[in-house]
Amino acid sequence: MGQVGMLVVLVLMFGAFYFLMIRPQRKRQSEHQRLVEELQKGDKVITIGGMFGEIDSVGEQDFVLKIEDGSKVKFLKNSIMGKQQIELSDN
Repeated sequence: MGQVGMLVVLVLMFGAFYFLMIRPQRKRQSEHQRLVEELQKGDKVITIGGMFGEIDSVGEQDFVLKIEDGSKVKFLKNSIMGKQQIELSDN
């Protein structure tokens, strides 16, 4: 009975680990992938490095971000953190 009990505990631990750690991470990855695939010219975004800008063009694996002073910078698509939700003040 001791070995069966230990096996049950291990299965329960793996199940808890899956639902608390692996599943939410996969969900976040799929949401990020969907966000990256839906990017288009004119979207206001934030990069992982904290740079705000507007997408000027979208390539297959990268995009060009137009920043406030008119400069354009090329980024990999995976460097997008998310779309800009708030308007920034000019302070």
